Amino acid sequence: MELIQPGLGLIFWMTLSFALVLFLLGKYAWKPIMKMLKEREESIDQALHAADRAREEMKNLASDNEKLLAEAKNDRDAILSEARKIREKMIDEARIKANEEAQRIVENALERIENEKMAAITELKNQIALLSIEIAEKLVREELSHDKKQEELIKKMLDDVQAN
Repeated sequence: MELIQPGLGLIFWMTLSFALVLFLLGKYAWKPIMKMLKEREESIDQALHAADRAREEMKNLASDNEKLLAEAKNDRDAILSEARKIREKMIDEARIKANEEAQRIVENALERIENEKMAAITELKNQIALLSIEIAEKLVREELSHDKKQEELIKKMLDDVQAN
């Protein structure tokens, strides 16, 4: 029954050892333990604040990334638009040059055709003149083959010369 009804000496020594342990803990251990708990609490608070800042920075980075992505898309669209304009300009310039070259070739061809036509006409005139001279020569020979006709032609020519 001693456990149910402790003795007065046991209570005294237990109280004294409890007070001694309490005094020693208060004197040497309580302040460092409390200081360590306070530091731990502060480090946890700092870690939570750092996590909050990191979360905010991640949000800001995400929004910055979205802005950069939007700007990159706009830049890409602008570059593509500019490239299309340059391509169309180059095609138009090439088309204009091709048309000018075709026009020049056509003009050169027309000029050559005209030159060849004139050469052909000149050649034709020369051939007609030669044929006319041959025909006239044959006619004059035929006409002058008779003596009487020769005499009449000579008289006629002399009369024309004297009249002048």
